[in-house]
Amino acid sequence: MFKNRSRTQRIDTLIGAGTRIIGDVQFTGGFHVDGHIKGNVDSPQDSGSTLSVSDAGIVEGSVAVPNVILNGTVKGDILAQERVELGATARVSGNVYYGLIEMEMGAEINGKLIHEPLQAKATAKSQANPPGKSQVAIKAGASDKP
Repeated sequence: MFKNRSRTQRIDTLIGAGTRIIGDVQFTGGFHVDGHIKGNVDSPQDSGSTLSVSDAGIVEGSVAVPNVILNGTVKGDILAQERVELGATARVSGNVYYGLIEMEMGAEINGKLIHEPLQAKATAKSQANPPGKSQVAIKAGASDKP
């Protein structure tokens, strides 16, 4: 059973129902889509930004945003480092990579659900690159001779 949320969602940018955007969109803060975007939607991983797509909203492209609230359609992969909320009318044609996920009955995903905890990524990255160590790429077959 889902809890009734009383928190308000901040919206800095709104794409209206009669608006169609062709091209990639990069944003920070709150971004709400009632219209149609044909392109990728992206926000910095550490920004805490949220993309919300209404029942009538459509995104044709990949979505890489920390938090996603979807009631409309996404035709592409979703990479939500923090949280994904899929409403009853949500439709996804692509893979969903998530830290936390919440789905209502009726949501459809035509792809894979792939859990990628944020803390595990940060730990793996710090172990791969310990502080004070640098990485050098060496090209195989390179010669010092002219």
